[in-house]
Amino acid sequence: MILQLSPTILVDTPLGRGHTVFIIDYGMHQNSCWVVAMEKDGIVKHFDSNDVIVCTNFTYHINE
Repeated sequence: MILQLSPTILVDTPLGRGHTVFIIDYGMHQNSCWVVAMEKDGIVKHFDSNDVIVCTNFTYHINE
C-alpha cells in the first residue's frame, strides 16, 4: 500500500531534514519505507522506518 501525505510530514533522517511525501507499507513482515524529499537539495531518498524521526510540532504536541 502506498500512502501519499498531504500535508507532508517534516522528519529528521540520517542525511538531514526533509519532508515525507509517501509512505510505502509492505505488510506486517517488513518495515515501512518513507519517501523523503530532502530540504537542502530536493533529492528524493527512501528510508526505513527505523531511520526516521518525526520533527517537533508544537501545534499538535508531537515529539515535544
